[in-house]
Amino acid sequence: MIFHPTSLNDAWLIELEPHGDERGFFARTMCRDEFARHGLIGEFVQQNTSFSAQRGTLRGLHYQLQPYAEAKLVRCLRGAIVDVIVDLREASSTYLQHQVFELTCANRHQLYVPPGFAHAFQTLNNEVEVSYLVSASYHPQAERGLRYSDERLGIAWPLPVTVLSGKDANWPLIAEHTTALY
Repeated sequence: MIFHPTSLNDAWLIELEPHGDERGFFARTMCRDEFARHGLIGEFVQQNTSFSAQRGTLRGLHYQLQPYAEAKLVRCLRGAIVDVIVDLREASSTYLQHQVFELTCANRHQLYVPPGFAHAFQTLNNEVEVSYLVSASYHPQAERGLRYSDERLGIAWPLPVTVLSGKDANWPLIAEHTTALY
């Protein structure tokens, strides 16, 4: 695996290193020791898969509060997504900054999202499948989110949003928060 730093503190784009022969290829997608050498969480307790039937589907921006904050390792297995992360750690020099990544089944890139980041993605075509490892179990009472269209974030989604859950449509704007985001 090749670890590429991003413009956001502690987030990484991970490129697989396929080893091929006449059968196809083999590549590691996660290695606890390599993650540890880069200062990343490498213990995951859950793996999730999401399938989105329609192009333009948006999921997020989601995160969990401490002590249930989670690191995520996100990969697109079928189709293509634009993945967006937002740093919510007030002490970070990249606080409230976001970065956009294209993850596709063709490029096989993965995104390491550290705890304290909100995460969302939008599908770029129909029939998209995304898989992600998480370092903490889901706790509904710790679930939080930000509105994908919050002008303060200034995220330029590549497509009109075609499908969005009611919960994701109604997350509060940053200006509506009365306490720290994370």
